[in-house]
Amino acid sequence: MAGLWQQLSSLQQGRALALLHLIGLLYSTLGAFTWDTSLPPLKEFQVVRGNFSRTFLRVGYHKIAKIPAGARNISVRETIKSRNYLALQTQSGVSIINGDWVINRPGIFLAVGTQLTYQRPNEIRSRNGESITAPGPLTEDLHVYLIYQQPGPSVYYEYIVPFQNTPPTPEPDPPSDSLPLVGPSQSGEKDHRGDVTNDIIKEKTHPNQVSSDPSMNSDPRPTYTWTKSGRTECSTTCGNGRRPVLWECVDKDSQVTVPADLCDPALEPPNREEDCNTQSCLAYWDVGEWSECSRSCGPGTQHRQVICRQVTHVHTNGTETSVTMAQEQCGSSDRPVTKSICQLKICSQWEIQSEWSPCSVPCGVGQRSREVVCLSNQGDVEEDEECNMNLKPDTLQNCDMGACASSWFTSLWSQRCSAECGKGKQTRTAVCLIGHGTDLPLDSCEGERPSEVTVCDSGPCQNRLEWYTGPWGQCSAECGNGTQTRSVACIFNNDGRMEVVDQLQCSNVSQPITSQPCRLKPCGVQWYFTEWSACSSSCNGGYRVREVRCLANNITPSDRCDPSLSPKSREECNKLPCGAEINPSCSDQYHNCMVVVQARLCVYPYYRSVCCAACSRAHKTYPNSYLKNHIRR
Repeated sequence: MAGLWQQLSSLQQGRALALLHLIGLLYSTLGAFTWDTSLPPLKEFQVVRGNFSRTFLRVGYHKIAKIPAGARNISVRETIKSRNYLALQTQSGVSIINGDWVINRPGIFLAVGTQLTYQRPNEIRSRNGESITAPGPLTEDLHVYLIYQQPGPSVYYEYIVPFQNTPPTPEPDPPSDSLPLVGPSQSGEKDHRGDVTNDIIKEKTHPNQVSSDPSMNSDPRPTYTWTKSGRTECSTTCGNGRRPVLWECVDKDSQVTVPADLCDPALEPPNREEDCNTQSCLAYWDVGEWSECSRSCGPGTQHRQVICRQVTHVHTNGTETSVTMAQEQCGSSDRPVTKSICQLKICSQWEIQSEWSPCSVPCGVGQRSREVVCLSNQGDVEEDEECNMNLKPDTLQNCDMGACASSWFTSLWSQRCSAECGKGKQTRTAVCLIGHGTDLPLDSCEGERPSEVTVCDSGPCQNRLEWYTGPWGQCSAECGNGTQTRSVACIFNNDGRMEVVDQLQCSNVSQPITSQPCRLKPCGVQWYFTEWSACSSSCNGGYRVREVRCLANNITPSDRCDPSLSPKSREECNKLPCGAEINPSCSDQYHNCMVVVQARLCVYPYYRSVCCAACSRAHKTYPNSYLKNHIRR
């Protein structure tokens, strides 16, 4: 190489360029050619080329090269068709093509200051691999990756950079091949030699350039001629390929090879190619790309098309003509699988992260909630759409905190009258209760407080002129608060002879008290009940209900009452046949007005309006049920 460069420096620029181009042709026919980028540059730009090939790699992303900012005429392509993919990423880590395990459709992508064209030929009709091209220049470094899925990948890349930008070392391959662009000085001209094509960039005049005018050289011109120097490799191993025939310009006297421009172009042989390897190709399995996975997460299946083909002819433009063959021609036992198990990712799942919250209301029907999130297999919270919405646990639930309306509860009347004769009193206990047996202040219940004392008559007493008090009688209540009474009599006393007379005759005498409170012992548990509700029907037979509860001495719920003594909580009512509706305009607008009547909601204007007929019938049957809500013992 050193001798060649010395020869180049002594020739005119045109000859130097031609000789350098011829050297490139010779080396390209020999296979891999590594350019030494340390050679002194001839022009403003240089071509950087590289190959990436490995037999086996770990499945995933592998860096091929970093293309520097300012690069132009970028081309990255697979030299062997495979199931691998090309990928691009910016210097800042932003994916452009096929990033994050997402395979993009072929098309045009705008990034890093240029237009990137991504091509993936049809898997059945083409044997070419993927390619990415861009005119440039790049505004920032561009990283090229291979998504490895099939052994034996082979990727070729090429771009041009200014000489002041040192081409980076591809990763992980050895340093890329770089070649300064040489050729005619006209801008935009292309030089075609054999199977090598170099785009010529507008260049400055080299300082070592000498004039090519023959009149300026005193030496006599030697005689040059064309001679065949050999052939390159065939364009294909079968299917009627083509290969270039190499011609070189030599000194006719010394047979020393000289630059091609010294020979007469008109005398250059026209037959530059010949047929080769005309035998038919072996049948092969044409394997298509895998379809998308049948499931976005979890185990799924994917399919691909596998066809037995045979190439019958390889055209000069690189395309092929092939025909479909019977599977036996390719070997049915070696046929690639058409169905495969796939899994893009592990499915996300629902997770309950909190217990149910307290009910939203202190009484009546409310709601309670809990937190349910969608978690990935790595424990990260994701959008709900990533999980199966049909399997999402409930986040809201109704809760019943019991009836909110308070009611009066009363015990049974005492069995004894406070007076042994005449009029006396009987007592009972009244309490105000809300849902679940909570004791409220006596003024918290709706309606009037039920009477706790009533008049009783034990029969007439004999009349007396003076009041006679008898002993205190028994307490009116066997337990709890009661009343104790005693008898008083108007007696006519005549010398110790006492005769009971009419009490009216003792009206002028102050009458002693005849009753006083008493309490023998705590009552313990006993049955309490409310007033009867309105009848469910105003005619043709209905039913009415009341609430019955077992309460302890401190008015708390208990289960120790004797079930056999429990008052009835339901009974029939209004068994008479129904008559005609009095007011046709008064009708029920609510589908379940009987529940409104039973819940004693007719006291509210709204419910009287929507359940007019039911509330009217209940009012006629039980006129006091709107204002009173008594509980009897």
